Amino acid sequence: MITAIVLIDCATDAIPEVAEALANLPGVSEVYSVAGHVDLIAMVRVREFDEIARVIAGSISKVPGVLNTESHIAFRAYSRHDLEEAFAIGLAGAD
Repeated sequence: MITAIVLIDCATDAIPEVAEALANLPGVSEVYSVAGHVDLIAMVRVREFDEIARVIAGSISKVPGVLNTESHIAFRAYSRHDLEEAFAIGLAGAD
């Protein structure tokens, strides 16, 4: 699975509508409304690298109200859940 984090600037008066339209796109798993220098963050998850361009340039960028995007491709995911499982390997009853 390939994950891209897409930072999105959009028309301020259309944030909820843009977020909903983005969330309904194939390949977009989540959309967050955020505080900071961008309006929305979309999580894109696809199986093939070529699909990244289709989803971001071909779909996200074309949603009415999207003004600009900045994309980041994830190399590896780290989470508390992953770390706990890694340290529990081979230990009976480790919780």
